[in-house]
Amino acid sequence: ERYTMSDEATPPIIRIRNLEKNFGSLKVLQGIDLDIPAKQVVSIIGPSGSGKSTLLRLLMTLERPDGGHVEIDGEPFFTMPDGKGGEIPANNAHISRIRRKIGMVFQHFNLFPHMTVLQNVIEAPRSVMKLSKEEAVKLAKDYLEDVGLSDKLDVYPARLSGGQKQRVAIARALALQPKIMLFDEITSALDPELVGGILDLLKRIADTTDTTMLIVTHEMRFARESSDRILFFDKGVILEDGHPDKIFTAPDHARTNEFLRDVL
Repeated sequence: ERYTMSDEATPPIIRIRNLEKNFGSLKVLQGIDLDIPAKQVVSIIGPSGSGKSTLLRLLMTLERPDGGHVEIDGEPFFTMPDGKGGEIPANNAHISRIRRKIGMVFQHFNLFPHMTVLQNVIEAPRSVMKLSKEEAVKLAKDYLEDVGLSDKLDVYPARLSGGQKQRVAIARALALQPKIMLFDEITSALDPELVGGILDLLKRIADTTDTTMLIVTHEMRFARESSDRILFFDKGVILEDGHPDKIFTAPDHARTNEFLRDVL
């Protein structure tokens, strides 16, 4: 186990206080408090519409919070120091600098259809990390080998299976060498027989890197066997937060029991 609940020595890599997000009159996140230590693998489970994906989208800056405070790696994310001891809304330069520490893989692979597998993966290292083409190609080939796609470098996404596209998307996110990886239901659009391979890949990334991982998933067996910690979301709040064995065998809330009974 790479982490225990009592590890207070290291500051969390993600610190969230009273995070709120509304869509119109719908309160999607209702004052979330959350600390996630570096290197921890956290599975986020819960019914549709409970706020799980919204949390990831906020961390990826695809949405902006309506209230609360987020720190990434010790720095405020949506605010920045004003030089007088206070804080002001962050400018784009501050937000994009912090966001470079975060990679995300979506349910629908979002690959560039007009680019080959290799081109898809070198794009961000070249534009964001300013690597030379040679450096980016070497890096991309390493990550594509890690995800088992060395033989597909020159293939276009249209010729790949869903599972292969998802592997390319994972390699593309990893190539930016983020400290934090967000995975949003990345197996839900896949044929059932491809799911296991992608989950094995996530497990391997967790075991072989220092990446902090937040995984929104409905794969309960994976969540139980491969996470250090489970968060159960319901109606915009974190109802349970604990070790997988505890959540799956003796949750604190009847609502969690009911959800697990339905999905298992």
